[in-house]
Amino acid sequence: MAFAAMIGVSGCSALGGADDEPAGGGSGALEKTSIKVATLVSVDLVPFWKALDEGYFRAVGLDVKAENADSGAASQGKVINGEADIALTTYPLFFIAQQSKAVDLRLVAGATSASPKSNQLMVAPNSPVKSVEDLPGKRIAITSKNAASDILTRSMMRDHGVDYSTVKWVPVLLPNMAAALKDNQVDAAYMPEPFQTEASNSMGATPIVDVASGSTKDFPITGFAATAKWAEKNKNTMAAFQLAMLRATRDTNSNLDNIRPLLPKYTKVTERTAALVTLPHYVSTLEVLPIQRVSDKLHELGALPERLDAANLIVQQVHP
Repeated sequence: MAFAAMIGVSGCSALGGADDEPAGGGSGALEKTSIKVATLVSVDLVPFWKALDEGYFRAVGLDVKAENADSGAASQGKVINGEADIALTTYPLFFIAQQSKAVDLRLVAGATSASPKSNQLMVAPNSPVKSVEDLPGKRIAITSKNAASDILTRSMMRDHGVDYSTVKWVPVLLPNMAAALKDNQVDAAYMPEPFQTEASNSMGATPIVDVASGSTKDFPITGFAATAKWAEKNKNTMAAFQLAMLRATRDTNSNLDNIRPLLPKYTKVTERTAALVTLPHYVSTLEVLPIQRVSDKLHELGALPERLDAANLIVQQVHP
C-alpha cells in the first residue's frame, strides 16, 4: 500500500513538477489499469518477470499482460500497430523507426546495457574462424539489419580494423542461431544470453569475441517504448509502470542469484543453463548520455542519415 501511494507523490511530481496538479484531471488516477506489454524470450526481461510474479505491478494498480514476440522488431511492431501499449525493444531499432518518421515513439523505461561477455560472436567447434581477423568474407548470423546484433558486430569489427563490407549478413531468429551454426548455414553467429550458453552446452559452440567491447563497452541494449500519443494520454499509467519496474530492477540487482529460477520458467532453459548464463546490467531509469551513444553509433556506421537527439525521445522518469 505504501508503494502504491508513491504514485500520488513521486509519480505525479515526476510528470509535471512538485507544485503541478497530477495528470488525469487532477485525481492522479490511472488512465488504464490493464495494459499489454510486448516481450521477448530474453534475460533482458528478468526484472519485468519479477514484477509480474511478485506483485510489483499489482501494487501500483496495474494488471499487466505479457505478449511474446519472436524478435525485437516484432515486439516494437506490436506497439506501432496498436497491438500492445508498451514493448521491449532494442535501442537501435527504436532510433531507426523514429528516423523513418513512420511513427512517433518515446522511450518509457530502461531495461539493460551490455555486461562483459553477455553478447558474443559464437562459432561451431573446430571452425576455421578463430578470431575477428578471420571474419571478412564469412557468413555472419544477425537478427536483422541495423538491430543491436548488426550494430555491435560491425562496430566491433571496425574497432579491430577489420573490413566488414565483404561479410554476408544472414538474418536468423535468436532461437535458431545454434542450429544455423551446427548445420553450417553460417560461419559465425551473434548470440546474447541465454542463447550463447545454450549453444555452448548443446553443440560445443565457442565465443571468439565479445561484441560489446571497445567503443561499445557497457552499450545500452534494450528498453521499453510506447508511442508518443500513448505516453501523453496515459501519464499516470506510464508512471505506475516506471515505478514498478524501478522497484523490481533494484531488487533484482540486490541479489542476482535469487532471480535465476525465473529463467527456466520464462525462457525454457535448463536449470544448468540458468546457473551459468552471464546476466546483463539491469538499468530501469533512462539517462540521456548513455542512450545518446546509440544514436551516435548508428550515425557513425551509416544506419542513421542524421543524428537524433535522445533527450527529445525520453519521457520524464520517476525517481522515488
